[in-house]
Amino acid sequence: MDKFKYFEIYMKNSRGLQLFTCRWLPVSSPKALVFLCHGYAMECSTFMRACGERLANAGYAVFGLDYEGHGRSGGVRGLINKFDDVVNDCEYFFKSISGCPEYKEKPKFLYGDSMGGTVCLLLHKRDPSFWDGAVLVAPMCKISDKLKKPIPIIMNILTRLEDIIPKWKIVPTHNIIDFAFKDPSKREAIRSNKLIYQDKPRIKTAMELVRAGTSLGESLHEVVLPFIVLQGEKDTVIDPETSKSLYQQACSVDKTIKLYTGMCHGITTGESDENITLVFADILAWLDKRTSSRNYDSFKFNEIDFEK
Repeated sequence: MDKFKYFEIYMKNSRGLQLFTCRWLPVSSPKALVFLCHGYAMECSTFMRACGERLANAGYAVFGLDYEGHGRSGGVRGLINKFDDVVNDCEYFFKSISGCPEYKEKPKFLYGDSMGGTVCLLLHKRDPSFWDGAVLVAPMCKISDKLKKPIPIIMNILTRLEDIIPKWKIVPTHNIIDFAFKDPSKREAIRSNKLIYQDKPRIKTAMELVRAGTSLGESLHEVVLPFIVLQGEKDTVIDPETSKSLYQQACSVDKTIKLYTGMCHGITTGESDENITLVFADILAWLDKRTSSRNYDSFKFNEIDFEK
């Protein structure tokens, strides 16, 4: 039997757009707050539902926001005009929840999936002491060294076009769903989700993603919050080497990395039920350890696991 209640609420952002938010609230007082940051083209209410339910059943209050142009929120589908707008909207929503009287004393954790990891780390950079930790699932935390060589040429072309035809869907890519989500039934469920943007990336969006990833990759040493980064070692969407770079360069006293043998990009959404349960067991163990006491000095340790 589920131990939570689910709610959906719309809010208006500073640019006048209606943004969809959802929350999974445990029936008893939550251990902590977890704020979901979904990946590019994804959304919270359906794609991240199982995540919200697992965390809420474990006693966490979970809050999700569909970015502008994503899911049920307003805006041009799949268009990110400014990556800072995404971060601004998340910061406003997350901090408004954190400021509620019933939540003021609760630990606050960020949870980022893929591009959502970028959002989490940029939120942390804005206010390093505000967040108590982050769960980063295959985070887009830098542009892979394997991709840097052709980027100057591509960037030069796209820079000339992005403000002229920002909405054009002319950026060539493979269908990420095909190789990001390994389990066939889950892949088809994701493909049939009409809230997920499945067309080619728009020029402006592609440019903003590259800029955000490049900027973040150059400042990984500024990361100081406790975090766990989890990724499939066969991930072909986000290079696992970027997660290793985050782990190695971050100045966080408390940092953990887990790479899962044989798993792909969607380790919490596209693997077998057994694999997904394994990953969430690690996530919940990490969160539980850091919510059992507010004395975070007792968690000054690092963990590394490349052989899951």
